[in-house]
Amino acid sequence: REGRGVGPKKDHIYLHLDHLPADLLAERLPGISETAAIFAGVDVTKEPSPVLPTVHYNMGGIPTNHLGEVITTNFDSNGNYVNDVVVPGLFAAGEVASASVHGANRLGANSLLDIVVFGRACALRIADIAEPGEKMADLKDSDGMESLGKLDEIRYAEGAIPTSDIRNEMQHVMQEHAAVYRTSESLAEGKVKIDEVVQQINDVKVTDKSLIWNTDLIETFECRNLLACAATTMHGAEERQESRGAHAHEDYPDRDDENWMKHTLAYHDIDTGETKIKYRPIHYYTLDEDECATVPPVARVY
Repeated sequence: REGRGVGPKKDHIYLHLDHLPADLLAERLPGISETAAIFAGVDVTKEPSPVLPTVHYNMGGIPTNHLGEVITTNFDSNGNYVNDVVVPGLFAAGEVASASVHGANRLGANSLLDIVVFGRACALRIADIAEPGEKMADLKDSDGMESLGKLDEIRYAEGAIPTSDIRNEMQHVMQEHAAVYRTSESLAEGKVKIDEVVQQINDVKVTDKSLIWNTDLIETFECRNLLACAATTMHGAEERQESRGAHAHEDYPDRDDENWMKHTLAYHDIDTGETKIKYRPIHYYTLDEDECATVPPVARVY
């Protein structure tokens, strides 16, 4: 943000490894050397590699209960929370799911907890509610056709903007306005800009029309999905006027449990590109308070 980076957009730094012998790089830093060659086209034995901040883990996802069952939330006509309802037969576990245990601090052990503990919980719950050999409901002839129609709609898209251009613009907006440290001004600008980028997918151009190893098609679908993630991230962050976990807001540096101890629910309309934000309360209790009492939140200090 201070313009001290390098490159046309001043958005990255250089990592110099060319002072080290080539055989030492091959022996001790093969991963970095290979990554730089593949993604930046750089030979680290001869030139510096560009480096950008990135995300190693995404918190949040599909809301679930402690059994791994996906839940949806009902609101009244005024937008106030009413209750959570289980979606029958739908389960989620791992990074795709939000079982809401990250108050324990999001470190490596938590990602294991996500899949090991809640993956097992899903299996146990499914064993409780399903019978071996149980007949599935018959599908209608039209089931799945909507997905196939969307596949062909994107495969034959003849717009003016290549997928790579949309993806690059999305990445730039997110890096510029919703990076590690955020401000009210950067997020407000970013919300407008990411909504504009979202609309660009309606003018995308897919060059490869085949169904064999079509990376152009796959990358367009991935970009379409990432735009939804980007928009919901930006809109949710812009509304949350506090700092909490990975959300470091420079205008609101402290956590505000009185006003913001609640979950952000983001709703993205893939057809209109519109994003709406709602909220649901946290569960401030354990399954057995006698065995394990609720641990109150404390300030995160180092």
